[in-house]
Amino acid sequence: MKIKNILISQNAPEDFERSPYSELKRKYSINIDFYKFFRINSTTAIDFRKTHINILEYEAVVFSSTNTIDNFFELCKDMRIEMPESMRYYCATESIALYLQKYVTYRKRRVFAAKDANPESFHDLLVKNKQFSMLVPCSQDGIPPQLEEVLKDNGIKYAQAVVFKITPANLAQDVDIDKYDMIVFFSPNGVKSLLTNFPDFEQGDKAFAALGKAASQAIEEAGWTVHATAPTKETPSITDALDNFLKEHATRRR
Repeated sequence: MKIKNILISQNAPEDFERSPYSELKRKYSINIDFYKFFRINSTTAIDFRKTHINILEYEAVVFSSTNTIDNFFELCKDMRIEMPESMRYYCATESIALYLQKYVTYRKRRVFAAKDANPESFHDLLVKNKQFSMLVPCSQDGIPPQLEEVLKDNGIKYAQAVVFKITPANLAQDVDIDKYDMIVFFSPNGVKSLLTNFPDFEQGDKAFAALGKAASQAIEEAGWTVHATAPTKETPSITDALDNFLKEHATRRR
């Protein structure tokens, strides 16, 4: 298995030359292309009102991604809802909590983050605060089954709020999928998009990399093999995982 062309299934970084991907490209003389495999469409205020969910009835909001944060506050803006200072925010990771600063002033709000990136840590945080009613913004696919199980089993009052919808990008039209020796996935939605666009797709000798357990699981459920994963102790980032894999499988190394 030799790797020359890699497809990253997300948008290119704003400053590619300063990104870890640029170093990989230089180090291994590879070609790296970026194309986000799916599109995110915000829920409109008109559609959200049809759900009869009153955001301000809840004492806490649960965030598992920055996409969810952006779309939730965009919806609040459209609905002219101002979040009260008493609202509590529970975040799956510290980086998500920090991202909240885009919308929330820390000194006036209550923001809590899981101690580490493991889902169990996030679930423990929610269980410790189960006395609060929680609103869980999500996509049309709903919240992860494991999270829903934790909320139900611990008697937490909660509601799912669909704040965005995910649709596959037009890969069949825009991407020459046969060109690439390796594809990097970041979520199950990327895997789903590949299957939607290329229903007869076979992995063959292509290498797959995945960031996160959900993406890895989606690849395996499709009957494919994952060759590089992150985060792990050895490879905390996806670029670390790629670097480790390319040491043996790149066509060249400078």
